[in-house]
Amino acid sequence: MNGTLRVGLVGWGAIGRAVGTALTEHRIPGAELVCVVDNRPLGDAAPAPQVSFDEALERCDLIVEAAGQGVVREWGERVLASGTDLLIASTGALTDEELSERLRAAGPGRVYFTGGAVGGLDLLQAVRSLGPLDEVRLTTTKLPGTLEQPWMDEELLSRLRSATGPVEVMCGTAREVPVKFPKSTNVAASVALAVGDLDAVRVRVVADPGAHHTRHVVEASGAHGSYRFDVAHLPDPANPATSQVVPHAVLRSLAALAGRTGQIL
Repeated sequence: MNGTLRVGLVGWGAIGRAVGTALTEHRIPGAELVCVVDNRPLGDAAPAPQVSFDEALERCDLIVEAAGQGVVREWGERVLASGTDLLIASTGALTDEELSERLRAAGPGRVYFTGGAVGGLDLLQAVRSLGPLDEVRLTTTKLPGTLEQPWMDEELLSRLRSATGPVEVMCGTAREVPVKFPKSTNVAASVALAVGDLDAVRVRVVADPGAHHTRHVVEASGAHGSYRFDVAHLPDPANPATSQVVPHAVLRSLAALAGRTGQIL
C-alpha cells in the first residue's frame, strides 16, 4: 500500500496496551497509531488521543478491535460501511452467523481476522479447498479462575474451585462454546472460521489448576490428510484469560496489512 496505515485502536486493556505501545515505538514500519477508543477516561495513559468512535472513523484507515465481542456486534458493520478496514481480535463474535454474513457483505471497508493464540489456521483454510474435513477437535485447557462464568451453578463452581487436577467444564461445538466463554474461547471461533463450519468443530474446555500455560490442541482429519497443532502459551499477567502471544498475533496481522515484505501469508 502507499503511504502510512493510520490505525485506530479500540480497547486499552492487556491486548490494546501491547499493540498500542508497539505502534507508538514504530515497531511496525508503515503503520501509525493515530487514536484510541475506550469507554473509560484514559488521561495520559494512552500514547495517542482518546476519541469517540465516530471521530476514529474519520481519522483512520484501519480499526483494530481489542475490546471484546460486543464491539464487533455494535460497531463492525458501521466501521466497514464508512470505508474503514476492520481487524477483529474477538473472533468469538462470529459464532453469530447472521453477523458474520453481514460483516463479510459490508463495505467498502474490508474485514480481517487475527489468528490469536492458535497456529495452523492458514493450513486448515488451504485444506478446506480440497474438500470438507471429516473431524475437527479443539481442546482448550486454562486455569480454573479464568473460566468462571455467571451462568455456572454452585456445583460446577465448587468443582472448579476445589479441583486438584483437570476438570472438563464444557463440551460442545464452536457455535455453542464461545457464547458461554466470551473472553476465553475465541480460538474455537477462529478454528471454525478456518474450516468454514461452526458445527463441525467439537470443543472441550478443561480447567486445570496446574495449567501454568494455556494450551490449545487442534486435531483435524479428512480424505486428504490429518493435522495436529499443539500450542502452550503463558497467560498474560494483566489478563490471565488471554495468552501473552495474542497482541503479537495482532501486530503480525498489522505488519502484513501495512505491507511489510517477507511475511508468511
